[in-house]
Amino acid sequence: MKRVVITGMGCVSPLGNSISTMWARLQKGENAIREIQTIPLDTIPVRLAAEVLDFNAEEQGLDKATVRHNDRYALFALAAARQAMNDSGLNVGVDVQPERLGTAIGSGIGGIHTFNAQHTELLKSGARRISPLFIPMMIANIASGNVAIAHNAQGPCLPVVTACATGTHSIGEAFRMIKEGRADAMITGGAEATICEIAIGGFANSKALSTSDDPNAASLPFDARRKGFVMGEGSGIMILEDYEIAKRRGAHIYAEVVGYGNTCDAHHYTAPRPDGKCAANAMKLALEEGGYDGSSLYINAHGTGTPLNDKSETAAIKIALGEAEARKTVISSTKSMMGHMLGATGAVELIISALTLHDGVVAPTINLREADPDCDLDYTPNTARRYQAEYAISNTFGFGGHNACVALKRM
Repeated sequence: MKRVVITGMGCVSPLGNSISTMWARLQKGENAIREIQTIPLDTIPVRLAAEVLDFNAEEQGLDKATVRHNDRYALFALAAARQAMNDSGLNVGVDVQPERLGTAIGSGIGGIHTFNAQHTELLKSGARRISPLFIPMMIANIASGNVAIAHNAQGPCLPVVTACATGTHSIGEAFRMIKEGRADAMITGGAEATICEIAIGGFANSKALSTSDDPNAASLPFDARRKGFVMGEGSGIMILEDYEIAKRRGAHIYAEVVGYGNTCDAHHYTAPRPDGKCAANAMKLALEEGGYDGSSLYINAHGTGTPLNDKSETAAIKIALGEAEARKTVISSTKSMMGHMLGATGAVELIISALTLHDGVVAPTINLREADPDCDLDYTPNTARRYQAEYAISNTFGFGGHNACVALKRM
């Protein structure tokens, strides 16, 4: 079995379109949640989201043809993958052969902006006016496919679709590919762009979204006032690599990927299992595979700010670690600042987990003001702190009962 390390990272996020910008703003506790600017507010039932407002595809190195031929979510993935590959310094054809380089980039929903626009065209002008690019721009696998094309990655190509757990599952499956010797390096993560009328309307009408008009009282993980999540968007991409190859070429290593847990609640199509048992099993699997020895641990929580999730995740952490260990574990939810990026959220939060290990800083859970008796662990309220953890795990849970957890170890 191979050791697997992270050698490159890239992001497009509501807090900035580079790793350095996003990480600096997270440590300051900046809030990217604001009044929606890209949709007329009179068409939708909520007012707030965490939008990517300063994304310029051409400045990210994507040409005009690429922009025309890709949905917003895929453009985010292409930009973040380009950053990650540049960051890694991986030379395809020299350090790794094309057939040993793979992609595993998922999206929970895919090209819903394209779907929304082409459905409008259908109603306006009929089926003959639908774009011939509708299908290849809409499908949820196309980001992974187009990133593979952009970087000549001829190895495994595995787009994962597990709702909000997508990004974490993608990275977990990429980890397995390298660990088991099926690839030498993987471009992996998630991408999502769902801030449009049909997606906002659907999530809001299912009572999943916060209806607050106050950006500082909207995304409230683990707070007693929480009433729903805030929609975010973006992409997080990592380069995972065989440790021996990375060491041989002198690559910078952020952290080692050491474990992966994948379970299902088998309980309800949207609600989490209340006792947290199956989510706890995902954590246990990741930690056991990673050789966790009870030393210092950071958890980037799923922490959506929904009444059911935060309560059941707290219970799951206590089951996975034991009550005493759970109480001394440092936890935070960065969704308090960037909202919930659905299929991208797990990938972005694993990037944050790697940076936490690398830099010894924990980003806070902002606006955590009112304690909930059912959420009684250390969630790093309001202010970042210095803390050098040896291990980190990132939890993501999705509609359909999907539970994913990836464990990292400091190098």
